[in-house]
Amino acid sequence: MLLRRRRPPVHSPHINLTPLIDTVFLLLIFFMMTTTFNKESMLNISLPEAKGDRATQPQTLIRIIITQEGNYAINQPDHSLVSNHLDILKQALQKEAADNANPLILISADANAPHQAVMRAMEAARDLGYSRLSFEAQEPIANATTPPPAMPTPEKP
Repeated sequence: MLLRRRRPPVHSPHINLTPLIDTVFLLLIFFMMTTTFNKESMLNISLPEAKGDRATQPQTLIRIIITQEGNYAINQPDHSLVSNHLDILKQALQKEAADNANPLILISADANAPHQAVMRAMEAARDLGYSRLSFEAQEPIANATTPPPAMPTPEKP
């Protein structure tokens, strides 16, 4: 008599997904609560490219010139403002804009001008409701004899 040996029934492994789903929801809630949603800019800023064709039509614009020391001048570099305060800058912009409701503002800042001075100029334009804001860039010199300053390399221990 031939006896067959019975195999024990094979149970497929059962994975409980409830803890996994709970963990995913907790991570989702954590990231939603810790994420900050900031509005990047309150002004519509169009940054010019350094390499490009020059404008063919002259536009009436107000140029805010910012020196290396953070001093302001409106339209002419030799006529600097009395003070660097925001109110003085806003008054000068309003006077220059006259009847123009939304003039084109061109910020021409020195490469070493303080960041706060540029931000103050942008704030003055925003406070007055001027949304057409642009930055002036200088074209790179093709045959520059001096290379740009190199970034300092960290010392190896």
